[in-house]
Amino acid sequence: MAYHWDFTPVLRYAPLLWRGALVTLAFTAASVALGLLIGLLIGLGRLTKSRLLNIPLIALTEAFRCTPLLVQIVWFYYALPVLLHVQIPADVAALAVLSLYTGVFYAEIFRGGIVSIERGQWDAARALGLSRWQVMRLVILPQAIRRMVPPFVNQSVTQLKNTSLVSVIAVPDLLYQGTTITETTYRPLEVYTVVALIYFALLFPSTLLAQWYERRMARGR
Repeated sequence: MAYHWDFTPVLRYAPLLWRGALVTLAFTAASVALGLLIGLLIGLGRLTKSRLLNIPLIALTEAFRCTPLLVQIVWFYYALPVLLHVQIPADVAALAVLSLYTGVFYAEIFRGGIVSIERGQWDAARALGLSRWQVMRLVILPQAIRRMVPPFVNQSVTQLKNTSLVSVIAVPDLLYQGTTITETTYRPLEVYTVVALIYFALLFPSTLLAQWYERRMARGR
């Protein structure tokens, strides 16, 4: 028997979906901002020659890169409070994990972008009497950032999709609201179709922006 599609029950819950979309965008923006800060600190730390600093940073990076994000969210929310004997709110746990997770990927982008700058640029700047910090701030970073932007944009687009995983700990994001509506309307196909379309509407402009910037960079070379 053919399935009869009916989006009318879903449309009645449109305000819930939009609230969920706003939560998704808020978590994306906050985790990207914090992730950039974390990534910059880790990336610069990884560039030092200190093994005392490098080894913990490498361990942190690999721990987040080599375990699934869903497992990290569940562990931070359920296991970490047991170890610390402190209750962690779901939104705090979700934001912390998302920020650290994307931060280690941003760190590799920072590190790769800085390392990609030719050694001669460092030597020439130091020959002019600039300190190491001045060389980094005035010479290296402006060139490296131009190369970092496309992977930063792509990672940020991925981060928006990653936020859907916070629904497993009852953070009221878009997917969580969709699940709640499904339990009320018993129309999962319609609900998740609308949820998918909202995600697409949020993500597609970002992918177009990334493609436009990459083409612009290619023409500028």
